[in-house]
Amino acid sequence: MNIFSNEFLFEKVVYFWLLVVFFVCLLLIFIYKKLAIKFKILANPNFRSLHESPIPNGGGVVFSFVFIICVLILWLLDEVSNLIIMLFFYGALVATFFGFLDDLKNISAKKKLIVQILISGWTLYCLDGGLIFGFEKMPEIASLLISIFLLVWIINAYNFMDGIDGLALSGATFFSGLTAFILYLNNGSSELIILLLLLMTCSASLLVFNWPPATIFMGDAGSIFLGYVFGAIILLTIMSNDISISTWLVVFGYFFGDTTMTQIMRVVLVKKWYKAHRSHAYQNLARITNSHSKITMSVTLYHIFWVFPLALWSVFQPEIAAIPAIMAISPGLLIAYKYGPSFSSS
Repeated sequence: MNIFSNEFLFEKVVYFWLLVVFFVCLLLIFIYKKLAIKFKILANPNFRSLHESPIPNGGGVVFSFVFIICVLILWLLDEVSNLIIMLFFYGALVATFFGFLDDLKNISAKKKLIVQILISGWTLYCLDGGLIFGFEKMPEIASLLISIFLLVWIINAYNFMDGIDGLALSGATFFSGLTAFILYLNNGSSELIILLLLLMTCSASLLVFNWPPATIFMGDAGSIFLGYVFGAIILLTIMSNDISISTWLVVFGYFFGDTTMTQIMRVVLVKKWYKAHRSHAYQNLARITNSHSKITMSVTLYHIFWVFPLALWSVFQPEIAAIPAIMAISPGLLIAYKYGPSFSSS
């Protein structure tokens, strides 16, 4: 029997297993942290880091792998479609494996870009070309290139926001929970709702260890996985008309504003703008305040008390959803303009 067809079983069985998944993740992360220290899988202080001592790295491989295995189990139980297994098992597995390999070997930027293009291409293949494929007056190759660029940008943008303790993971926990709620309000895909709740649970488990002061980093194994998964979910929900582009811009308002303005300003102000840096506003503010927790908590409160009501507004009044989208993005743009690369471009 399909558990999604029975509301009582959905609430009792699904939420029970989410709780089980949470504690399994906690246990596995604890074990991984010990192994990372033993085998020296560490993020050592460098010119980009905001830490003074080595920290176990690559913890994202744990919650990513648990998520992927849960997707496989759901598919074997016939609870999710073949499309879901293609996107969130095969694609996510490659993203996680490559991200963890980067945590271990520090892969070159060119190789990382190639893999990001490949997994973005896989997403578009699974979704028959993506959102803008086949638009009138647009060559198919152009639509594919634009779509790949956007997906690669999402992957990198999430990586860019993983620069201080707890920020990227608290964001992932919030984004997945809020998006699941929006899908519920819109009577959206049940299988996506459960995947988002699963993603929220897995992200929250590592956040326990990553909240400032962090005792473990998720590394590229986590950030590339999250960027890939969110990119696929964004395309999937827009194409199915479950969530609008405007609502997604609200949900990722601060992250979108910060990464976009930071990159624009680096192109203008910095000769080698493509090089690794720590000039995001949130990083500069963490240095100014000498506190990761203040910045992460501030962004978390921004999400809860600003983004959440704006997202609901965009859902209930889709005809004017551009207004809450602008309101959600603008503070991130302004903060990045004042405290981003123009404040410190190193």
